[in-house]
Amino acid sequence: MKTKTDTFGDTLARRAAQVQRGGARAAVLGVNDGLVSTLCLVVGMAATGADAKVVLTAGFAGLLAGSISMAAGEWISVKAQVELFEGVLGDVRHAIRKDRDRLTDDLAENFEDNGMDEATAGDAAEGVATDDKRLLAMYASQVIGINKEELGSPWVAAISSFLLFTVGSIVPLLPWIIGMHGWSGISVAIVLTGIGSLCVGAYTARSSGKNLAYGALRQLLIVIFAAAVTYGIGHIFGVATS
Repeated sequence: MKTKTDTFGDTLARRAAQVQRGGARAAVLGVNDGLVSTLCLVVGMAATGADAKVVLTAGFAGLLAGSISMAAGEWISVKAQVELFEGVLGDVRHAIRKDRDRLTDDLAENFEDNGMDEATAGDAAEGVATDDKRLLAMYASQVIGINKEELGSPWVAAISSFLLFTVGSIVPLLPWIIGMHGWSGISVAIVLTGIGSLCVGAYTARSSGKNLAYGALRQLLIVIFAAAVTYGIGHIFGVATS
């Protein structure tokens, strides 16, 4: 049996579905926030002259707090998005029962706007309108821009955020986990986080069709800036309290 080969449209459809479901956003935000926020925390603590054990404890506390916060935030955000979409679809279902002709006219007009002649658009819309489920799906996707099969999953977004924030946070914590401390720990943490940020930036750029080098460099500069600011603040605080 011949295996169906994905078309260019199939690939784009999967990417769009991932974005609408919230998975792509949760992945990028989770890893990036884990990298940057935990790096800032451990670098700031280490710059004050804190003991390695204190830095590691603070880092793990930040990991736990951040991963739970990210998961809760993503769940609430995607849940609200899904409920809003479902409310719109509920209005369309009500209109199908009460004012089917108006929806049919809207759909025909949309078909015309996308290149059909008036007669063909009218016939196509009338054909779609003979079935409630088909009319709902077509009206939602063509006129409103909602794919009712891809509203998003709050749990997928929450779990993705939790796990990926944790993965991102482990990277800047590695030097302290293996026993490094002081300036050596800070340097290695910055280097490892920089490498991670390059990967995140390149992935984001590739997914959005932008230049890989630009996306990677942008993320790296954010990490360097964040590390410099938190190190400076931590050093000043450490000197002031010593």
